[in-house]
Amino acid sequence: MMKHFVVEATYVAPYEKIRELQPMHRAWLQKGYDLGLFLCSGPQDPPVGGFLVARANSIAELKTMFEEEPFNVARLATFTFKEFQPVKRQPWTEEWFGG
Repeated sequence: MMKHFVVEATYVAPYEKIRELQPMHRAWLQKGYDLGLFLCSGPQDPPVGGFLVARANSIAELKTMFEEEPFNVARLATFTFKEFQPVKRQPWTEEWFGG
């Protein structure tokens, strides 16, 4: 059974550096979407970091994925991983959360 997480990114570099790697970051995100592991993601407003709703077999598996995340590799952001239980949700998300 999959576990569910909210991942928070906090930028630790000037936003100009973040913008330079955004195309690589979004390509990395797309891999997670293609694998069915990411539900939604996006930057905070103002852009001091971002959020991602993800699923994985374990937190260790998710953290391993983040070893290749471009902001992490370049040390431009730090990440926190919070597991949660999605007990109440919109019916259209049932397959993703239940799968």
